Amino acid sequence: MDIRKISIGSDYKNAMHYVVGQKVLGDTNEIHLIRRDQSGAIRIYIVNKKQEIVLWKEFNDTIPISIEFNIDF
Repeated sequence: MDIRKISIGSDYKNAMHYVVGQKVLGDTNEIHLIRRDQSGAIRIYIVNKKQEIVLWKEFNDTIPISIEFNIDF
């Protein structure tokens, strides 16, 4: 399943939220993909205006992470 949004932190209301399509880094990049790797780490990839995709952030599985999946009915 595709991950649509993650929230990092033990208190959901005050957590850092990352959503696919969200503008970041002063609106110069956009979150392209959020993926969980085989070790359980969450990786956030961004894309710039030149369509270059790069790994931006990685969170390990030792911190509280809430995952929202993309559900299509």
